[in-house]
Parts: sequence; structure tokens; C-alpha cells
Amino acid sequence: MSDLAWVPRSCTLPTEERPLRVAEWDALFAERLTSLSRPQPLHLRLDLAGGEGVEDRVRDLVERESGCCSFFAFTFTFITTPGEDLIRLDVSVDQAHEAVLDSLAARTAAAAEGGGERGSA
Repeated sequence: MSDLAWVPRSCTLPTEERPLRVAEWDALFAERLTSLSRPQPLHLRLDLAGGEGVEDRVRDLVERESGCCSFFAFTFTFITTPGEDLIRLDVSVDQAHEAVLDSLAARTAAAAEGGGERGSA
């Protein structure tokens, strides 16, 4: 899914930087995604395996993404269970950007499958 046509016009990230940003998200999902769900049409939930430096990596990506695509709302929850630490990343959009969230969900699932991820997508 290398086509970036799904990126909305409202994204202010320079066009030449978009493939690099997408690659960063793809790598994160391929390495860390343990589950993906869609609790509501405008809400995507991603559970990421924790580990050394993962929280900082996720926070950095979210901060940069929020700077260029202000229509995304990101929320973090940290979940600790015996033997596993998760970072739950909830991503929400307004009705006008539902198609962008659809594309993000599809891209996330594809990246996780391509990375031989440990969880369901």
C-alpha cells in the first residue's frame, strides 16, 4: 500500500516527507502491534507491545503527526499485566475524516501482517 493518495489535503506535512513518516508508522506497527480494533466508526484502537524506548518512540510520532494532521486525536493508556506491558493508542477523527481512519486501519493491519507481527489485526 505505497500509494499516498489517501493522505488528506488538510495534512500539512511536506509531500516529500510523507513516505518517510508512513514508513515510520509502518515499522512501528510491524514491530509492535498486538491488536487492532474499531470500537466505533470514528475510533481506532491499537495495542502496542511495550519495551525499551517504545513509549518515547510512540510519543514522538504522535506529536509530529498531530502537528501536521490536526484532525487526529490521540490518547494513550498504559496497561500492565503479568508478563506484558502494552501501550494502547486510541485514534479518533471527526466525521469528515472517517475515510482517512479507514485507510489508516487498513494500512496498520497490512503493516502488521507484513512484519510477521505477534498479534491479531
